[in-house]
Amino acid sequence: MTAAPLKIAIVAGEESGDLLGADIIHALRKATGREIELVGIGGRHLQALGLTPLFDGSDIALMGVTAILRDLPRLYKRIGQTAQMIVAEKPDCLITIDSPDFALRVTKKVRAADPAIPIVHYVCPSVWAWRPGRARAMRPHVDHVLCILPFETAELERLGGPPGTYVGHRLTQDPNVQATASAQAHPRDLSDGREKTLLLLPGSRRGEVKGLIEPFGQTVSALRARGHKLRILLPTVPHAADMVKAAVAGWEQQPEIILDPAGKWRAFAEADAALIASGTVSLELALSGVPMVSSYKLDAIARLILSMVTVWSALLPNLIADRPIVPEFYDKYVRPQNLARHIEALFSDTAFRTWQKDGFAEVAKRMATERPSGDIAADVVLAEIARKKAK
Repeated sequence: MTAAPLKIAIVAGEESGDLLGADIIHALRKATGREIELVGIGGRHLQALGLTPLFDGSDIALMGVTAILRDLPRLYKRIGQTAQMIVAEKPDCLITIDSPDFALRVTKKVRAADPAIPIVHYVCPSVWAWRPGRARAMRPHVDHVLCILPFETAELERLGGPPGTYVGHRLTQDPNVQATASAQAHPRDLSDGREKTLLLLPGSRRGEVKGLIEPFGQTVSALRARGHKLRILLPTVPHAADMVKAAVAGWEQQPEIILDPAGKWRAFAEADAALIASGTVSLELALSGVPMVSSYKLDAIARLILSMVTVWSALLPNLIADRPIVPEFYDKYVRPQNLARHIEALFSDTAFRTWQKDGFAEVAKRMATERPSGDIAADVVLAEIARKKAK
């Protein structure tokens, strides 16, 4: 007799969350041998697995303080619609993925309406960085958190949050990262006088680019003035390309602007060092073995919440290794002459470069898992379903 389908409610907004959701569904099918009936919200990857979304996942993808304040009535309506639909469907489990400003409001309503539905949240909110009270606030309506950073399970426990399981990060299994790390592991000529390849990553948001592109250009000029021959690679995204091209038009040396994803990974493989906007790209570079210096210009909202930040570093590689691997400079400390000297120290076979490379190896070691993240996540979901049924 064929087992009945497993009904999973899922809420995923961002493209990255949609991918994580698809990984879990594939793993659940493999682990149970059952068909998976999907209800909820998601993008193209979940839709390809049979999800007919209540509304498109992109509708909740851009959460955050500004978006919520601007569009609060519509968001609350969507939260109510989502929770009502999930409760009516009576799924075997609800999996919410990232987008905590939306997803965790849904879990609260679902738990209040039907406490029997197991609830798993994928991607721990950054309670370790700011608003630590969110951890304890999740506990009544989230049964388990799937963590993508290895230190998050201990942080959830310390802060009184729900139990967490480290399932791994998709970047550790990314073939582009693995190929780049292999290329970066090969010995390279770092002798004085050789042309060095500098990777510039001023961010993907227009505000980031606007704040950093001028000091990045001045850093290039400072390096050239100090006698360095450079090849400059600048990967960017289509929506920021025109701004980047206009901003670099007056530079004394033109960078090679790269728009295609494959070109980005080639640039990572060829780079001797990188100057970046602080963000997730720091973890991509660390796992790829690319030495770097990080910087950022805070916007008005970021300055307002700065006093609420409790974490000692803004960079994931530093937090994962639990030591300062990558130097980070913010606001008035984004000084081109200083950035140039730090990059210069990474252009040679220095103790500074070795320190970073050793740190990156520690990051990779701490993030490694024996099994794919989707398989580990599926085990947690099935365990929560079994636990609820046993009550």
